[in-house]
Amino acid sequence: MNFLRRVLAPTYYLHFFVLSLSFTACSTNRDKLAVEEGKILVTKYCGNCHIVPDPALLDKSTWLTSVLPAMAERLGIEVLQDNFYLHGKQSVISHSDWSKILKYYETLAPDTLPPGKPDPKLAHDWAVFSLLKPVEQPDLTSSTMLVAIDTATKSIVTSNSEKPGLYRFDQQFNAKGMTPLQSAAIDISFPPKATDPDMVTCMGGMRALDGTLGQILAVDKKTQRKPKLISSEMIRPIQSTPVDYNKDGLMDYAVCAFGHNLGGLYLLKQLPDHTFQKVPIREVPGATISYIRDFNSDGWPDIITLFAHGDEGIWTFTNDRKGGFVARNLLRFPPIYGSSSFQLADMNHDGKEDIVYTAGDNSDYSRVLKPYHGLYIFTQSDHFEFKQTFFYPINGCTKAMVSDFDKDGDTDIATIAFFPDLKNKPDESFTYFEQNNTDKTFKAHAIPVHQDGRWICMDVNDFDGDGDDDIILGNYSRGFLNQEQVKPSWNVHLPFIVLKNNTIQP
Repeated sequence: MNFLRRVLAPTYYLHFFVLSLSFTACSTNRDKLAVEEGKILVTKYCGNCHIVPDPALLDKSTWLTSVLPAMAERLGIEVLQDNFYLHGKQSVISHSDWSKILKYYETLAPDTLPPGKPDPKLAHDWAVFSLLKPVEQPDLTSSTMLVAIDTATKSIVTSNSEKPGLYRFDQQFNAKGMTPLQSAAIDISFPPKATDPDMVTCMGGMRALDGTLGQILAVDKKTQRKPKLISSEMIRPIQSTPVDYNKDGLMDYAVCAFGHNLGGLYLLKQLPDHTFQKVPIREVPGATISYIRDFNSDGWPDIITLFAHGDEGIWTFTNDRKGGFVARNLLRFPPIYGSSSFQLADMNHDGKEDIVYTAGDNSDYSRVLKPYHGLYIFTQSDHFEFKQTFFYPINGCTKAMVSDFDKDGDTDIATIAFFPDLKNKPDESFTYFEQNNTDKTFKAHAIPVHQDGRWICMDVNDFDGDGDDDIILGNYSRGFLNQEQVKPSWNVHLPFIVLKNNTIQP
């Protein structure tokens, strides 16, 4: 018997080994097929709403425990404890197909995301700026949501969520009055005529709910009388831009209502009796910021808008001169990019406006540091097409504003980051990009103000009237700490700071 075992054993194990290889090959082929089918299914079920996100954009854990469960609910799949998926009659995708989507992301997503590439030439200095501070508010944790420089009155306007109102300060930071508001202001538009009222947009609250209704108000800055309510039906509005879109002599307003599941870009059309009618332009949530231009040079105002929630990207809306607009997509980004701001500026002095864009909103389903967060420049071609020509990684980049800060004839950039790497790179919360007038490259300066606050809003203008642009930063220090074991290491009692521009005028 022992002899037979010795003789038969090699044959037995050989057959077992071959059988194991067959099973392994079958399993590998099944997994490969599931991944390939998963990619097709992702395009089918997700591509109708937004760009299909590449698995490499997030780590495996974030996909499986956060983002995909959130998307499952949108497909009518009930998500139970430990991400157990329950399919019912309301589900628009079968259990088998959903499993293939999960397999696609689980197989191809990295275990961790690589960090952004560091800048070996980053300067840690004040560049052309010096720091000015108001008096601290020791009894309050700063919740500033608006900072603005009113050059007509040479004053600073702020608003906060703790004590909602519109606060005004002179150049010595003395309080010059307060207009009570129902909720904190997040945007203000100063009219060309100082006698006309300011247009103020109040989001209604920080919570991302479709029941959060904001207010759009006309505020008389001189009398500080009770504001005139223009609208109270927008879902989380964050910007109101004046535009007489139908050229009837009555000022209308393009409103970005960020919303949540609802919202979009709207017009508040002023009627002859001076009431306003809500007119939808693109009812997709995430409308963030708009600018008014005449893109086709026909004498009628057009609109360009950033959408930053779900279907992220930049769209133009060309006035059809009949009361409507024709939409065109210029740039589109994955839904996890966290688009946060953009501005139009001629960055290379070729006579065409380029797009300065930031990605860095990190308060949704994927609250991890992302190497593609940062500052981008998209350069315009002759056919109103845009191509990325610059990227600088900044974790959680929130906003960029352009100006020739050093008065050397080119365009520089200032950025803030509300979601920086607070553990390892807190100084990226404010960065100044100085453009070289010769080769059009940028030198980055980490201005040392990260210990003075956490910057959620910014404005650029000539605060002191000396001919160069200053910068004001608003401090929001109430929560939103994504990183574990991070506590505020900055001043939580300063409502804002001013970076005074010390450039010597030629």
